[in-house]
Amino acid sequence: MVANRGEIALRIIRAIQELGHVAVAIYETPDSAALHIRVADEAIWIGDGPRRDYLNIAKIIKAAKDHGVDCIHPGYGFLAENPDFAKACEEAGIIFIGPPHDVISKLGDKVTARKIMAEAGIPMVPGTENLSQGEAGLREALEFAARYKYPVMLKATAGGGGRGIRLIETDAQLKEQLPMARSEAKAAFNNDNVYLEKVVLKPKHVEVQIIADNFGNTVHLGTRDCSIQRRNQKLVEIAPSMIKDKKLLDQICDTAVRAAKASNYFNAGTVEFLVDKDYNFYFMEINTRVQVEHTVTEMVSGIDIVRTQIKLALGRKLSFAQDDIRLRGHAIEMRINAEDPQNDFMPEGGKTVSVYRSPGGYGVRLDGFVYQGFTIPEVYDSLLVKLTVFGFTWNETVDRLRRCLRNYTITGPKTTIPFYLNLVNDPDFQRGDFDTSYLETHPDLFNYKDDPSEVNKLARLIAEIHFKKENKYAI
Repeated sequence: MVANRGEIALRIIRAIQELGHVAVAIYETPDSAALHIRVADEAIWIGDGPRRDYLNIAKIIKAAKDHGVDCIHPGYGFLAENPDFAKACEEAGIIFIGPPHDVISKLGDKVTARKIMAEAGIPMVPGTENLSQGEAGLREALEFAARYKYPVMLKATAGGGGRGIRLIETDAQLKEQLPMARSEAKAAFNNDNVYLEKVVLKPKHVEVQIIADNFGNTVHLGTRDCSIQRRNQKLVEIAPSMIKDKKLLDQICDTAVRAAKASNYFNAGTVEFLVDKDYNFYFMEINTRVQVEHTVTEMVSGIDIVRTQIKLALGRKLSFAQDDIRLRGHAIEMRINAEDPQNDFMPEGGKTVSVYRSPGGYGVRLDGFVYQGFTIPEVYDSLLVKLTVFGFTWNETVDRLRRCLRNYTITGPKTTIPFYLNLVNDPDFQRGDFDTSYLETHPDLFNYKDDPSEVNKLARLIAEIHFKKENKYAI
């Protein structure tokens, strides 16, 4: 069973079917026309939702047992990093395709994860433990800020996906934002614990894909650069990192393997780091799931990460050692979202895709669930398609990406495609020179004309009319 939706559900279903197993999908009512339930061998309706039933552990476990499910893959998002879900699977005698619940629990608590890494000698950004409640917590926060100086980052202990993060630059801001951050964390993660970290200004966001079996073998599949972000959420992912110091990248990869072993990690995961302007690197977190951006690593390594996840969960040994892994070329993934970049990336859910024409050719991969005539549910994430391209050189990869974006047509909703076209033509991007401040320091990326042709205007008008008639699940 795939306990997820959208493009990641499709990705996992295909891997399950390639291995000769029966793939079972689940869906809520707003996803009744979704592609993943058409591709799966079986599809189970679990409720009207929206989002409630995808998060209902008891309902998902019951559906799995009623249909004789042996294994559950959680994908990413929803319940993927919920230790209670992993534990419920284990208690029901269902194999959870991911780390054990106790590992997810330890690493999902960012403060506990920092303690594990500190004991293992992993370099980290200075930070606090969980701040106390009430006035005591505020005093602790102010003392930390006075010691390490502003700016500092206020983070939800159970946070992830860019949520529960606030940049703080003054005492006044800290006093105002602390209770708000707790409320936000409680609503998002049912946990109001927060902590502070010193901010690394304009860092590069570098992460390492790791895979571990239950026989003591842990390997890495190289680095990814995920520095181009909006609101602390990734937009563009690249493999390998564009840092030219190979010795530094090898050191980061070796540190990622040490971090995985220190936490008794099993299955696939990602160790994330920040690299400052002086090329010092610091541990951020371990994501205990397959990442959205796993595609770029698969393109440069030739290793099917999801297929490997399933095999390891079924008790197999890793079929390759570190010396067997040969990384080649470059890969870039762009998240084609139904969003309006010129309007602060506001989602465009509820619109109907009136025209859909996708690119193809050598070195091009599309992971998506959108099709012509599909109405985008506005109650879920805005991601439509992941466009991933491969090339043997960086310039070849960028040229292929530019061609694909020019060949890509999605009309009805506004998308991030025209924004990305500006991005691939930017000289800094073409040089591979970017950090997490890239969008703020390149405002010209937002200067473009969106869908100027008459046919696109007409398509959008039709989509708007359809949306007004059919927006049953609007919030």
